[in-house]
Amino acid sequence: MAIKILSDSGCDLPKEIIEEFNIDILPIIVIKDDKEYLDGVTIQPKEVYDGMRRGEVFKTAQIPLNAFNDKFLEYAKNGETVIYLAFSSELSGTYQTSLLAKESILDQYPNLDLEIIDTKAASGGFGLIVYHAAKMAKEGKTKEEILKAIEFYKENIEHIFTVDDIEYLFRGGRVTRTQAFLGGLLNIKPVLTVIDGKLIPLEKVRGRNKVFKAMLDFVKEKGKEANLKEQLICITHGDDLEGAMKLKELIRGEFGCESFLINSVGAAIGAHSGPGTLTIFFFKRNYEDF
Repeated sequence: MAIKILSDSGCDLPKEIIEEFNIDILPIIVIKDDKEYLDGVTIQPKEVYDGMRRGEVFKTAQIPLNAFNDKFLEYAKNGETVIYLAFSSELSGTYQTSLLAKESILDQYPNLDLEIIDTKAASGGFGLIVYHAAKMAKEGKTKEEILKAIEFYKENIEHIFTVDDIEYLFRGGRVTRTQAFLGGLLNIKPVLTVIDGKLIPLEKVRGRNKVFKAMLDFVKEKGKEANLKEQLICITHGDDLEGAMKLKELIRGEFGCESFLINSVGAAIGAHSGPGTLTIFFFKRNYEDF
């Protein structure tokens, strides 16, 4: 029996990949006007972005304990071998909740074969790790082989992203009100990364063309030891396909890359980053060179 890969909707993978590789996804909760929705199930990214443009406020909540209990119980009863890849524990409490659920199910089913891994990644960076693990599982690789690869991908994943409106980062507590106000006045775009699972500001630039240059400079610097041309490069966007396609062409022209995974930032992450978000995800080393 193939290894089962479980993840959550923060991985922002396209539905066709989720279906092709038989990935189980637990949806993060998105809240609007005190009503709860399931990311990618009962609410879609476009609804969130259009609402945010109208001034509507969306919040999120982690996957509840009972959702993990139900899923882990299903695996236990079926005798499946499972790897759960979790959203960064620095950005969500989902990882910790999954550990509690595992302990609960082990009391009843001590033979539960479940590995839980904190990816320390988000959105498409998280998604690339999930994708490669699921691909290996479909190819029939052993649990040990997949876990070894996951550790490599965790250590080598790179995130670079920007948001179109700094106001959304203020709402999420990432910048102060003064920074958001001044940023809006001056058309300042923050450029950020993820280090050890945490969001880290890199620089602030004025105007979108300079944002693109800053993002490509980051890829060039962090990817200098990698064969980027041979990688699958992930780009996610907050309802800005035009911007994503421009990034794709710039990356193709600069590094010769031909394989891209382009998708919308999901409703859950998008509720914090807002419309106009643009991201690039890649590995600073190729697994084949490991």
